[in-house]
Amino acid sequence: MIRDVGGSYRRAIVETVHHYSGERPEPAAIDGLKAEGRWNNDWEASLELLRRGGQEPLPPFAALVEVFNGFYFGGDPEGDPAQWRGFIGSEPLLVEQHLFEQLSAAGVRWGFVSGAEPPSARFVLEQRLGLAAPPLIAMGDAPDKPDPTGFLRLAEQLLQAPLGEDAAPVAYLGDTVADVLTVARAREQQPQQRFISLAVPPPHLQSAEASAQRERYGQQLRAAGADRLLDRTDQVLTVLEQLLT
Repeated sequence: MIRDVGGSYRRAIVETVHHYSGERPEPAAIDGLKAEGRWNNDWEASLELLRRGGQEPLPPFAALVEVFNGFYFGGDPEGDPAQWRGFIGSEPLLVEQHLFEQLSAAGVRWGFVSGAEPPSARFVLEQRLGLAAPPLIAMGDAPDKPDPTGFLRLAEQLLQAPLGEDAAPVAYLGDTVADVLTVARAREQQPQQRFISLAVPPPHLQSAEASAQRERYGQQLRAAGADRLLDRTDQVLTVLEQLLT
């Protein structure tokens, strides 16, 4: 997990649902939806919350996307990021560029499989983190997670070789059940390849007051197949060294 989206993507879900229904879903409702492993796409998650809330009629999907993006980007998603005035401006970064320098120095090849729109993902990775053209599979480049197509494509790109028994291990770190299920389904398609599923609870569950919710969320990640839970994204190199030595 690269950024805290509690005040951006999740907030856009809340405000989109409120725009149509007048109700704002609680964080626990969004967590519960994400725990099902099917709602990695936040546009679809917003629509599903409206459906479960009894909203009739449901808005056209294209109209909902426009409303959501108005909250999230606050400007043209394909335009100049300097003109964005939406929630994207309130995303604390959870890592620094130095982490990727450390990974590279340790011989770990890295890239990103993101459910975010390409402009959002590129803005964070290239402009805010300062990464030069990082390997990226974003929304629209492959089917949504937990479909493993994008993950497998990126893995082969990074390995520069076919996946299989003789290939290096491939690890994926995510913060949702859908991320963990992506690895599980990759194993089904490539049973000879060693995959490692790492997971980290999202920042809004990291406070002392949320310890019970964090434990439940962690149990859901483990139940979905996570091999190891991290407290923070920047622990990933240490955990990989432990698992691979």
